[in-house]
Amino acid sequence: MVREKVGDKYFYILVDEAQYFSKRDRGEMTHPPRFSMEIGRLAAALPSSILLLLLLMIITGGAVVVESATDSSDVRALGVLYTSLNSPPQLPGWKPIGGDPCGDSWKGISCSGSAVTAIQLSGLGLNGSLGYLLSDLLSVTTLDLSNNNIQETIPYQLPPNVIYLNLAGNNLSGNLPYSISNMAQLNYLNLSHNQLSQSIGDIFRNLRSLSDLDLSFDNFTGDLPNSFGYLSNLSNLFLQSNQLTGPVDVLANLSLSSLNIAANHFTGWIPPEFSSIQNLELGGNSFSNSLAPPPPLYMPPPPSRPHRVHSSSQASRHAPQRSLPQDHVIDHKRLTTGPLIGIIIGSILGLLCIILPSLVLCLHKVHKSEDISANDHGRPAAVATNTVIAKEMHEQRLKSSITTTKPMADTVIVEKTHGKSGASKRPKVPITATPYTVASLQLATNSFSQDFLVGEGSFGRVYRAELPNGKVLAVKKIDSVSISLQEEDNFLEAISTMSRLRHPNIVILSGYCIEYGQRLLVYEYIGNGTLHDKLHFTDFSSKILSWNARVRVALGTAKALEYLHEVCLPAVVHRNFKASNILLDEELNPHLSDCCLAALRPNTERQVSTEVAGSFGYSAPEFAMSGVYTIKSDVYSFGVVMLELLTGRKPLDSSRARSEQSLVRWASPQLHDIDALSKMVDPALNGMYPAKSLSRFADIIALCVQPEPEFRPPMSEVVQQLVRLVQRASVVRRHSDELGFSYRVPDQNTSMSEISKF
Repeated sequence: MVREKVGDKYFYILVDEAQYFSKRDRGEMTHPPRFSMEIGRLAAALPSSILLLLLLMIITGGAVVVESATDSSDVRALGVLYTSLNSPPQLPGWKPIGGDPCGDSWKGISCSGSAVTAIQLSGLGLNGSLGYLLSDLLSVTTLDLSNNNIQETIPYQLPPNVIYLNLAGNNLSGNLPYSISNMAQLNYLNLSHNQLSQSIGDIFRNLRSLSDLDLSFDNFTGDLPNSFGYLSNLSNLFLQSNQLTGPVDVLANLSLSSLNIAANHFTGWIPPEFSSIQNLELGGNSFSNSLAPPPPLYMPPPPSRPHRVHSSSQASRHAPQRSLPQDHVIDHKRLTTGPLIGIIIGSILGLLCIILPSLVLCLHKVHKSEDISANDHGRPAAVATNTVIAKEMHEQRLKSSITTTKPMADTVIVEKTHGKSGASKRPKVPITATPYTVASLQLATNSFSQDFLVGEGSFGRVYRAELPNGKVLAVKKIDSVSISLQEEDNFLEAISTMSRLRHPNIVILSGYCIEYGQRLLVYEYIGNGTLHDKLHFTDFSSKILSWNARVRVALGTAKALEYLHEVCLPAVVHRNFKASNILLDEELNPHLSDCCLAALRPNTERQVSTEVAGSFGYSAPEFAMSGVYTIKSDVYSFGVVMLELLTGRKPLDSSRARSEQSLVRWASPQLHDIDALSKMVDPALNGMYPAKSLSRFADIIALCVQPEPEFRPPMSEVVQQLVRLVQRASVVRRHSDELGFSYRVPDQNTSMSEISKF
């Protein structure tokens, strides 16, 4: 049997090997031979079963074809990576299409059987980007592309089962992709020495296997994510040389061996638990030098949080004036007699400190009431005494309740009572946003004057607020009539959910106010108008959105919905996704607003108002029929916004002919007709768009606006398709710029290689 390779295929040929190689060496064998005389000579000596196999091989062409020793999806993904890295000569043997990475031992590739398991290309001077198909590498557990010059953002499409991920020492920008949150097996993550920015993102809740995390020497801002507290297996954490702010209490209960948070802007107190960390670097921050405040009394430890075991000597050494924190665990079996007696004596003294003032107060009131009773129109002294004591105890409880609900740092714990009787459990709802007073917001908005008004929606008006420190925010003043009495109880819960949303394409809730019956929400200020304004108002005609900008808007808002639907637990349904709720910053990056607000209305609301009627063009068919709104309804609304981006038309436009008033009904039949599609494009683009990107954009729209919810894709798939569209266009643009092609309006037959501008 002879094994021959022709192109990318292997052929196993059953012939006389000596004759075969002799003929091939003489140039008489130019292709895999069919079996004739060689098989005939062997047939007489072969069993009938083997002879039958040979006959089948003769019928099928005389050869068994093996496409490749490597899984085809792995080959395709590596080909895209090779192209995205600008086909570097440092990777000899790699191919943009086809090839056999495992069989031909491509540089830096390790395999197990036919599956690629490791990509190790550190320090090779690679540039370009990471492509869009890394998520197809299902067996890759090691991805090391550190110390190169790779640029652009970290793609959402990362190998889902990776254990070791090292992209340090590159020129990557943007923020952390939320696909990291699903990498349950991830043990090592190093993204240091890049240009990563924005907040870190609350994506670490499920990474219980993570042992080493290095995000140092980047440009991260904001507070540490709460999900850091779930990294129960974390041993080494490096966050130095960023722009991080806020307290570091979330790290207190982690069993760390090394912690470096130097050269940031952290504030608050240094947790005493840090003293047990072997390698600790804290310099260059703004920590308080005073003692940390004691923990709230009688508050149970948070659930599902790793606990640390400290001896009583450690606790007394680090915080001599503090009681033992509630999240410390005491091992009673290991307590010696001395500490046990100390605890008992301390408890007795604590009880006496509580009981004695009460006894003194009672005796004082009894004595005082005896004097009062003489002039109490004959009322018994005991009754008067009980009345006074009850009044004082009520006042004391009131003062105590006010004290214990005072905000600690930036987190407020709000107790809610469910049920009419109030006897049910009182869950604590954490709110991480800053509480504001009505007076401060009135001052910042000039008493909510018309000059500060920037917009108006179904829940109220939005004002521009200028704080004394120069910071500019947006204040949404909620109309009391927009929230029913039933839903009023859920307002704080909605604030709690909004305050925890952290995504670069979602407007951040900075604060809130609930004083004097007012309900005010304070957001970061995005001051470049809405997508609706940019597309439909003539005042913005001088700032036409290019095709490139429109695709970026679609991708950014798709990522925002993906975060709400597939990263948040439980999932968040927006329920009011439309162009007027997509804010644009100065670089035309999209920011989705009003997340969680629509949930304050009942799911079956049929209220007809100007704002709701204006949303009908975005509403999915199932909502119009049954009033039920789901995640797939958001997907439909997203498809309508994509249609707006493509056509420049409003979802509902009564000024047009009857057959064109509904954008979805008019456009859907034409999305797969290339001639009709080119006529649908927004005339404002003046033909400046690539035809193939337009066609792919339309394909995504067609999937999103399917009448049946079950046929609409999840937002993660939409993100992947849009990322792929952008990546392909970037490769084409880079290639075309090198060729020096001038831009022109593409016709139907224009190929992507002829388009020099995306």
